[in-house]
Parts: sequence; C-alpha cells; structure tokens
Amino acid sequence: MALLDDKVVLVNGGSQGVGAAIARAAVREGAAVAVSGRRPEPGEALVAELTAAGGTATYVRADLADAGQAKAAVARVVEAHGRIDCLVNSAGLTARGTLLDTTPELFDQHVAVNLRGPFFAMQAAVADMVARGAPGTIVNIITSSAHGGQPFLAPYVAAKAGLAGLTRNAAHAHRWDRVRINGLNIGWTATEGEDATQRAFHGAGDDWRERAAAALPMGTLGRPDEIADFVVFLLSDRSGVVTGSVIDWDQNVLGGLD
Repeated sequence: MALLDDKVVLVNGGSQGVGAAIARAAVREGAAVAVSGRRPEPGEALVAELTAAGGTATYVRADLADAGQAKAAVARVVEAHGRIDCLVNSAGLTARGTLLDTTPELFDQHVAVNLRGPFFAMQAAVADMVARGAPGTIVNIITSSAHGGQPFLAPYVAAKAGLAGLTRNAAHAHRWDRVRINGLNIGWTATEGEDATQRAFHGAGDDWRERAAAALPMGTLGRPDEIADFVVFLLSDRSGVVTGSVIDWDQNVLGGLD
C-alpha cells in the first residue's frame, strides 16, 4: 500500500521548488493532490505533468498572502473532494531585509506569506477535520534560519519563527482531535526560487550551487525530492503519533561549535 492511498492533499505554494517536489511525491504515494499558487502557468504545467503520469491533481489559484484566499483554497479542495486529509504549507517569501533597513511594508509582506497565510489555511483545514471527526495531518515548511538566521533575513526569521511557534501551539490544541501538526526547518536547498534569490540579492553567478555545496559538511545542498519524501512520511500514518515536532532537516547542528 502506498503511504498516502486515498488521501486528499493540498500543497500551498506547490507549483515550484520544494512544494512541487512534495506534490509529485504525494501523487506517487497515491494521493489526490491540489497545488495552490499565485501564477497559473507553473501550477497548470505541474498538474498536466502529474495527470499525464496517471495521477490525480488540480491547480487552485491563490495568493497565500491574502488570508481569504488561503481559506478559499482549502474550501475549494473540500468542495471538490468532500474533505481535506492533509495540508502542506510550503509557500514562502525570502526577500532580504535587516533590522535596520526593513520597511513596515516588507515586514508585513513576510508576515502575510510566511505566517498569516499558513495560519488561516490551517484554520480552514482543521475546521473541516474537526467537523467530520476525522484525523488529519499538516506539515509546515519552515527554515533552519528560524533559530536565528543571517542578519539580512530579519523579517523572514521573525515570521518563520512565528510559524514554528504556531505549529506547536496548534498541535497541542488539536491532539485530542487526532490532528497531527509538524514542521520542518529546512536548510539551504537548491530550488528555482533560491537560484533567483542568489542572483538578485547576492550577485551569484552560474556556479553558485557548486561553490555553496563545497562549503557544506555533506558537500551538497538540500534536494527538494529528499525533503518531499520526508514530508510525505510525516503526512502518512507511518509517522505514528508524532505531533508538535519542528524537525531540523539540515546538515548543520544547532548548538554545535568547531
């Protein structure tokens, strides 16, 4: 039996990068998957890829910075399938800003995408699970930078650290409803979005991945497909009763010193 047989999964921010890898893995493991995102082109292209391979997939257009659209994405999945079993919050904004140069506008953008959107998507998903008296699982994609991060990630860290706290709070609140909620603090990962960020904010050239990998303990950046496999495990019954865990998926060890 596949890990997510007969499960209905919504992957917010699922049209590219880590989210797209999670969508692919969930379909491979038997789920009916909806992917949400702001831009129809990559979302519809991914859905076409998944359905051509025999999977069940749909695209939901939604800007997760808008709380109403975050809730509506869940509602559309419930309307189409009669329920939602699993939610992944993978959308993220990584625009740079320090404590001294971050504007209120940039700060609010980070909170909207990295914290408020996941909050209200979780609210809608858990409400459906509780109303049906059914178990469910949620995984929030956070960041290892939530432990502190670089100076140029101040608003990102603030919002993502909030998401880590929310993950634990919601997991505690709904453990008696059999709704398991966990988070993943992912480290430096090779994605399309990271490539654009490195070029736009750090003047990176075509060899930035190789240079970055050489400076890491395992000699490689994180891979979206590896993260996706771990997320599918957390969404599935194979992860047992685990809830309220925010797991460091990274090759650096918090508190370790050389």
